[in-house]
This record gives sequence, C-alpha cells and structure tokens, in this order.
Amino acid sequence: MKQRFALVVLILTVFTTFSFSQVTHTLVVNAAQPKATIDKTMWGIFFEDINFGADGGIYAEMVKNRSFEFFKPMMGWTVNRKKFVEGELLVINSGEQNTRNPRFLRVTLNHAVKGDLGLTNEGFRGMGIKKGMRYDFSILYRQPEAHTKLHIELTDSTKRVVGDTVLSLTEAGDSWHKAAVSFHASETVAKGRLNIWFEGNGTVDLDMISLFPGDTWKNRPGGLRADMVQLLADMKPGFIRFPGGCIVEGFDLTNRYRWKNTVGPIEERQLMINRWNIEFPYRNAPDYFQTFGLGFFEYFQLAEDIGAEPLPILNCGMACQFNSAELVPMKDLDPFIQDALDLVEFANGDVNSKWGKVRAGMGHPAPFNLKMMGIGNENWGPQYVERLQAFQAAIKAKYPNIKLICSSGTDPNGDRFDYLNGELRKLNADFIDEHYYRKPEWFLQNARRYDNYPRTGSRVFGGEYASHVDKTVGSNRNTWLAALSEAAFMTGLERNADVVGMASYAPLFANVDGWQWAPDLIWVNNLQAYGTPDYQVQKLFSLNKGSQVVPITLNNDAVAGQDSLYASACIDAAAHELIIKVVNASDKAQTNNLQLDGVKKLAAQGKLLTMQSDLTAVNSFDSPTNVAPVESTIAIKNKKITLNTAPYSFSVLRVKLE
Repeated sequence: MKQRFALVVLILTVFTTFSFSQVTHTLVVNAAQPKATIDKTMWGIFFEDINFGADGGIYAEMVKNRSFEFFKPMMGWTVNRKKFVEGELLVINSGEQNTRNPRFLRVTLNHAVKGDLGLTNEGFRGMGIKKGMRYDFSILYRQPEAHTKLHIELTDSTKRVVGDTVLSLTEAGDSWHKAAVSFHASETVAKGRLNIWFEGNGTVDLDMISLFPGDTWKNRPGGLRADMVQLLADMKPGFIRFPGGCIVEGFDLTNRYRWKNTVGPIEERQLMINRWNIEFPYRNAPDYFQTFGLGFFEYFQLAEDIGAEPLPILNCGMACQFNSAELVPMKDLDPFIQDALDLVEFANGDVNSKWGKVRAGMGHPAPFNLKMMGIGNENWGPQYVERLQAFQAAIKAKYPNIKLICSSGTDPNGDRFDYLNGELRKLNADFIDEHYYRKPEWFLQNARRYDNYPRTGSRVFGGEYASHVDKTVGSNRNTWLAALSEAAFMTGLERNADVVGMASYAPLFANVDGWQWAPDLIWVNNLQAYGTPDYQVQKLFSLNKGSQVVPITLNNDAVAGQDSLYASACIDAAAHELIIKVVNASDKAQTNNLQLDGVKKLAAQGKLLTMQSDLTAVNSFDSPTNVAPVESTIAIKNKKITLNTAPYSFSVLRVKLE
C-alpha cells in the first residue's frame, strides 16, 4: 500500500512539475511596420516523375506498357492460351514508318472463341478498382476484315471477374481506327488486373490499349487522378515546378527530357525510359518508363486548374554530372536554346504562331501566360555558367519579361555553391535555385540563413528541400520531427520574403509499392492518397501566406531558435488579418505573451490552428490525418494574446484587424 501511494505521489509530482514549469516569453508584433512584400508565388509545389509519380501515379492510365514500347515489348503483359500456336502473337516494329510509336501487336486468330487466346495486363503494381465506378477502355486497331471481338474483364487477385463488357472491332482496311467502350465494376479491388479475350478469325493489329477510371480530375477523358490533384488544389500553391528534377538532365543527353516530345496526340508522344528506372540498385524499377500522357500541355493545364503559376525547367545542354557529365559543345547549343524560345511561344504565342497553333490544336487557344522558366537543374561549374549566359542572352532579347531560375548546384554550401552564387549574382540572375536535403538539425540551425543575404539583386528560390530523419525507411521518414523542423526553417524563409521569392518541398508524390526516394510529400497506392505531416505544414504556410511581412521579436531580436522557439508574422491585406506562426521545437510547454503593437482595434478572438504530436508520429493510409491541424479559438484582450504552445508544436494564429 505504501509503495502504491508513493508511485501515485511521484506521478502527480512529475505531471505538476511539467504543467507549471513552462517557459514564458513576450513576443512583440508590430503590425504597422511592414518589412517585405510576400510574393503570391511564395509557397509552391515541385513535381518530378519519380516514385511512379506520373505513370502509375497522377496520370490515371491503368494499363502498363499500353503501346508495347518498353525495352521488353511484352513487359506487363501475360499471354493466356489453351494451346500454343507459333506466330499467333507477334510484336511488329514498323521502324521508319512511325518512329515515335513504332511497335504494335499482331494477333492471328483461327476461329477463336473466348478462352482460347487472351492477354492480361498487370497494371502499375496492380490496378485499383472501385465498386460502381465506370471504366473507359479504348484501343487502336487495324484489320483486313471486320471479324474481331474483344471480351474485356477486370478481375481480382483470385481471377474473379468484377466488371466486364464486349467490344466489336467493326472497321476494316489498311488504316488504324480507334474503338472504345465503357463498363462498371461490381467490387472494390486494390490490386486487380485487366483481361482481354479474343473472338474471331483472321489478323488484327493492336496498339495503345488503354483503361481509365471515369472519375478523373474535371472528368477529362484520359486525364489525371482526381484525389491526387485535389490534394494539390487544397494547398492553393503559388506555382508548380515541372517536370523535375533530375529527369530534366537525364542520365545522359539521349535520356534528357524533351518537352516537344510530350505534346500533340497521345499516340505520337515518344515513350522514354525513366532515369529513375536504374538509379538506385536497392530500389530498381525495370518497368519505369515515361509515356508522356502527362506532358507539358497537361502540366500547364494542371497549373491553370489549381491557380498556380507554371514553372517549367529545361535542359541547358548538360546531362546529370553525377552520372555521365555529358554536355553539348557551345557551338551546338542553339537547338537547346531554341527549345526554350519555342516553349514560350507554345505557352504564350498567338494561335497563328507555329507553337501557339499546336497549343490551340490541343484545345487551349488562350495563352497560359508563362512568366518564368528554369535553365538547368542542379548543374554546376564554369561550364554551366557559360551555357546559362547563352540562354540568358537569347531569352531576354526576345522575351525580356520572362524570369529565369538558375541552378546553384546540389548543396546549400561549399566551394561549388560559393562559386555559383557569386557568378550568378554577377550575371544579375533573376532567381538562384538553392536545394537543401538535410537532417532536422540543419533546418533548425538555419532559420537565420537569409537574415544577412543581400536585399537587392538576385533573389532566392528554395526549389527543393526536405528534412531527412535518420534510421527511417519509406513513408516512415515523414515524421513529425521532419515536418516540425521544416516549419521552423520556413518561418525564416517567410521573415526574409524580400530575399526568398519562392520555395517548394521535394519530391511531391510517391507510390508506396514503387518508390525510389523518400521522404515525400504525398503517398499513394492504387486507391488512396494522403498528405504527410510535411504536407500539412506546407499547406498551413500556403493557406496562411499573407501579403506583407511584419516584425515579430523576442528581446528585440528575430524569433529564430531562442529556447527552441521560431516565429514569423505577416499581414493579409485582402482579409484584413494579422497572421502569426509559432514553432515550439522544445520538449517543454511554453507560454508566449503576444503584444500586438501598431493596431487600432482587434476582434475579441482569433482563429488558432495547431499541430502537435510525438516526434516519431506519421500519417498513413489507415490514419491519414493522424498528424494534422486542429482548429480552435483564442481570446484577445487589450491587444494582447496568451498563446500556450505545447512541446513539439506548430501554431498558426489569425487575428481580424477591425
């Protein structure tokens, strides 16, 4: 009994000590002293086709290797037959007749009925099938005589049919035709498959075998996964950077991203191996290719849909310097520069211009109003500076208002960074792209990184950053510790909005069954998508951006690490609100007395959004909002607020200026 009593006393003592030993601070906000304008593009998103982010991800196509153009033409496909007949299935390469999509499948039938001969496609780590959903099947075909029927089935892992239909191929002759049919699924299946059974007699050529769900974003045929796009739209990002990332450079220059191959009819977009296919031996993905169903037109359209400025990145004549270090001689650089000039015309040109006409032909006669582009990705050295100068001269001469984003290499410090930062500032670069993949400690220690940067000249684009927690794998890397350290760092970016014009977390998407790189902002499987704690932090900053930075100080100094406290403040002129962000990165609760100067009258209460959890906490498909903001109200009296911040917490406070 005495032992039990002693234990209870000990627990109460610990709890009481924790509750009443809070650290107390007075933070002063001066709402009448704007220090910098916050660009509308301040918080954006970075897209790269890594981790099956495009094919097998946001691009809703369910059939893998739909046009038989992978290195192994039948990869993803399985042949089903009652008996083997030599030559009944042949992959034909038309060569020079169609260099962009040369292969197709020739099927020879001998009075076949359903069950004699068929194909199964495994999809991208299976196919996510939803009960009651409409599925749209299409195919390109050519046959001498109209004798073919296709029996289309969706099946589960036990081969049970959960949706089926029949498609008759009715056109005959030497030309290619498109046939399509829609049907509904009767069950939800996480890893389904597509069966095609042949019925008929004679020869039929098949290409572009495709299956899309009916619930694409904005119900566009052949479009994007709506749940993934919705997560982006919910962030209200200021920009979307695309298409990468390292895929812009390519392993070598033959593997570089070429935007002109990604526009026009889908069947004419030339497939290419994804450089992340073999980049990491421990995460090999031999079936990772780029069909470019998500191409530059779709990227621009996506940006327009979600209200973000498009930020395309183009190859500068240099491949990845870690891989091949291949580069184009200066005398041969003109085609690369022309690609950049043509891209501006594609995005902004009149419908009568060469590339404006291509855009209009794809269904968008109005311009996309491109305002900026990046030249190179993580390139470095004098060779990059030399090529950048050529791009800069040509683009500025023809399009002086286009802002150029320029690479500062792979790291945020060191000789390579120092050289590029100096040279780019001499060139008066519009934006210098800085990348930081570092441990949480780095982000906490660098909240003052931009306090002493030049306030004029080149501005900073935090183009890629993520906090990397050691001893974690896959989606478990997206811990609250990582997100909290990013929040602390982002208060420093916001405080220095006159220096930092844009910033974006990277990478954006990861398929839980096919990732190459972690951590990532959003994780998906065939049926679900969820935002990580990092996503929730990015979303809070983006939705609470404000228009002008105002000072928030502790003992007349920026709040950037004192007692593990970080803070920024801004005015939202449109909403007439004061926004205060506070990170408590310590293991102690803290009381923050907010003194609001420079305001005439405030509402009686404000809105408080708070994130707090254990440092190892993560979100998951089963608990997608395990770590997410909780909304409450907070009292305001005599222009003062008492903000109690829990250990390891991030708080966003909005106060109406009346």
